[in-house]
Amino acid sequence: MKTPIFDRPLFVSLLIVAQALCAAFFLFDVVADGFEMGLAGFFTSHFGIEFIAVVALIAGILFEIRVLSGMLQRTAHLERQVSQASKALHEVIEAHLDRWGLTPSERDVAHFTIKGLSIADIARLRGSAEGTIKSHLNAIYRKAGASNRGELLALLLDDLMDYRSDPDPTVGLSAQTSPR
Repeated sequence: MKTPIFDRPLFVSLLIVAQALCAAFFLFDVVADGFEMGLAGFFTSHFGIEFIAVVALIAGILFEIRVLSGMLQRTAHLERQVSQASKALHEVIEAHLDRWGLTPSERDVAHFTIKGLSIADIARLRGSAEGTIKSHLNAIYRKAGASNRGELLALLLDDLMDYRSDPDPTVGLSAQTSPR
């Protein structure tokens, strides 16, 4: 899903800069008008309205800066969370593949399977026959104690949902050491 241009930090930053330039111009204009009209000019309704408009514009700019700052902080926080989740997922998957004792070819096929690729796609990417991929998948399912792709993914998701951010990737794994 593409972010609308109005929600992008660069667009908001450019808008803030444009408004700040306008505010500086209007502030200079209001002060110059006030001095031009003399001390009494500062107390006219026209000057008061222009001054309030400039103050409101500056307040709006300060509010936008605060919103932009919050938006950037939330984005950075979400990116850190996604990175942590990705790391946790990788650790859980690797711990399972290690525990199941998969061969390098089986590991490769397992990774593609977990990503949701079809047997035909995996065969094409690996330059193998579909029968070879099916053979690898049968070995993976047997070693994992699963009978199909759904059960294989369920094994991984169960442990991922119990995952803790400990340095030992096996901490989140279920206490069972035998295949399910």
